[in-house]
Amino acid sequence: MSSRDFYRSSRLEEQVQRTLSDVLRSETRDPRLLNVIVTDARVTKDLSVAWVYYSLLDKDVSPEDANEAFVKAGGFLRTRLAKELTIRRVPELRFEYDDSGIRGAELEGLIDSAVAKDREHESDGDEKV
Repeated sequence: MSSRDFYRSSRLEEQVQRTLSDVLRSETRDPRLLNVIVTDARVTKDLSVAWVYYSLLDKDVSPEDANEAFVKAGGFLRTRLAKELTIRRVPELRFEYDDSGIRGAELEGLIDSAVAKDREHESDGDEKV
């Protein structure tokens, strides 16, 4: 991939993420998509498919429900993208739940727990001497 192609795909990814975030915030009516955050977008080399990664702020909505809502709203979202993008062919949209925030929080909890145990063992060792 040349640097020109990389720049083009990177710019398209940013536009897809920004546009979909704006549309979800201001134009969607489906309650399953009201508290969704678009965390990232990646396009294939030929720019024919855009993978849209999202996370959920609403614990009452499951990733499966949100994905179903995205599939239902896919045509509308793609049409909105077509109005904003300056390319001939708007990429097909595919949606995937991004659980990296949850995994990050779990990992942080494990690290905090390990640090607390280390401090506990250090203080126990100091008392026995």
